[in-house]
Amino acid sequence: MAQKGESDTEDREGSQAGLIRLAAILGLTAVGCGAMGAHAIKALGPESLDWWNTGARYHLAHGLAVGLVAVMPVTRKGLIAGLFTAGVVLFSGSLYLLAVTGTRALGMVTPFGGLAFMGGWVVLALNVRK
Repeated sequence: MAQKGESDTEDREGSQAGLIRLAAILGLTAVGCGAMGAHAIKALGPESLDWWNTGARYHLAHGLAVGLVAVMPVTRKGLIAGLFTAGVVLFSGSLYLLAVTGTRALGMVTPFGGLAFMGGWVVLALNVRK
């Protein structure tokens, strides 16, 4: 809600700018992780590289999705972006850690990130404005 002296348009634009910044940060970190995988992680072996690349692919895709949500005619943008970001942290983050450490127990976290991704897509589908 807009503060006294601000319009609702200014409030929406501020929210949009914040989501675009979030998308840019997610994109930046996804590209960095992808580059790291191509150069450093591949030395850990093909299985580690596969885990890493899967994490980077979902990381980048959902960073772009946050950017699209910022400019789409939908409500609940913050919730959608939050779910996508949680998915990046839990899904991609657990795969990054699994690739680096080889600790397979980290794989138990990955599905929660997948659920966050799916939740974001469901909320998006249900909140498109006509």
